Amino acid sequence: MTRKSGTSTTAIHGGLPEPRPMNSVNTPVVFASTFPFQTFAQAQAVVERSDDREDYARYAHPTVRAAEKVLAALDGGQDAVLFASGMAALTAVMMTFLQADRHVVLLTQCYRPTEQLVTDTFARFGVRHTLVAADDTDALQAAIEPDATRLVLMEWPTNPHIRVADLKAIAAICKPYRQLRLVVDATLSGPATARPLELGADIVVHSATKYLSGHNDMLAGAVVGRAGWMELVRDTRSRTGATLDPHSAFLLARGLKTLAPRMALHHSNALAVAQFLDTHPLVERVWYPLLPSHPDHARAVELMPAGAGGLMSFEVRGGLPEVRRFCDATRLVQLAASLGGVESLMHPPALFSYWDMAAEARSARGIGDNLIRISVGLEDVQDLIADLDQALAAMLAEPGA
Repeated sequence: MTRKSGTSTTAIHGGLPEPRPMNSVNTPVVFASTFPFQTFAQAQAVVERSDDREDYARYAHPTVRAAEKVLAALDGGQDAVLFASGMAALTAVMMTFLQADRHVVLLTQCYRPTEQLVTDTFARFGVRHTLVAADDTDALQAAIEPDATRLVLMEWPTNPHIRVADLKAIAAICKPYRQLRLVVDATLSGPATARPLELGADIVVHSATKYLSGHNDMLAGAVVGRAGWMELVRDTRSRTGATLDPHSAFLLARGLKTLAPRMALHHSNALAVAQFLDTHPLVERVWYPLLPSHPDHARAVELMPAGAGGLMSFEVRGGLPEVRRFCDATRLVQLAASLGGVESLMHPPALFSYWDMAAEARSARGIGDNLIRISVGLEDVQDLIADLDQALAAMLAEPGA
C-alpha cells in the first residue's frame, strides 16, 4: 500500500507535470492566451476533450492547471477549478447547480456578500432560498425540499464569530437527497487545518486570496470536488469567462508550497493573542474556537486538531469611539479588509462588511459597534501582543489628549 503524502510534500510536488517543462523546479508561468497545433488531427483530439483542453486560456491553461492539481490533492478532491476570485467561484457553483424555481438553503453567520448573492442576485432569477441557523439541524431538515433543494451552502468556520458547525451532522442530513449538494466555504480553515470533503461535504469553495495564497498580493477562488461535477463547473467558467490569469496561478502555487508551516504559525500566534485578549480588562469577549469560553470549543478541538486558523474577533468595553481610538493606535496591526496573509490585519465589521445595515439589524446578528475582527499574521507574537496592549490602553485616552 502506498503511503499518503503529507500536506507539505503534496503542496510542493503535487502539481508539477512530467516531464517537467524546461527542466524547471517550478511550473513556469506561461504567458499565452492561445496554443497552436501541429496538425488538424491534433487539434480535433484536443477540442473533443472537454476537460483539460489547453487550446485557449479561457478553457484551460497549463500554469492554472498545475495549481488546480495541487489544490485538488491538498483538499482530497478528484479535481479543482480556479477562478478570478472567491465570489466568482461561488457564483459558478450556484450557476452550475441551480435554475429558476430551484431552492437553496443557506446556513447563516456567513460572509455577507454570500448572503447577498443568494437573497438578492439569484433571487432575481427565480432561485428560492431559506436561511437557517448553522447550529439548528432540525430547522435544516425541515427546510430541505426533496424535489427542489439543490444546494445547502455553509461557511466553516464562520465569519466573524468563528463558529464551528457540526459538519458531520449536517452532511448526514444532506446525504439521503440524491440531487442535493452540500457546499462548504472553507476559506477560514483550508486543507492544512481541516478537509471538509473528508467530513461529508460534496464540494469545497475557497477564496484562495486568503490563506491558500497567503501574501495579500493576488485574487483567486477555487472549487474542489468530484471530477464529474468539476467538469460542469469548469464549463460554467468557460462560458462566463471568470478565468484566473497565469501569473496569479503561479503566485497561488508558490503560496501553497508554504501553506502547512504558515498555518502552523498562524495557529500558534492566534491562540497566544486570543489568550492575551481573553484576560485583558478592556476586552469583554473573545471569539476564537480554541478558547474554552467559545461555544464550539469541544467541536473545534475534535474536528480541527491542527489548529483553528488565524482569524478571531473580540469585543472591547465601549463603543465606536473606543474602537476608533484602538484602530488609530495600532502600529503593526493594519486597518484593512481581507485576511489570511502574513501581515496582521484588522477591521470592525460594523464599519466594513455591515456599514450599510441599521444598527438594530447588525446587533441582532451579534455585530456590535464594539466588535473588532483581527487576522493574526506571522509577525513575532510578542510584538503583536505588545502592539495590541498599547492600543487597548490608548482607548482610555481622552480625545485630543
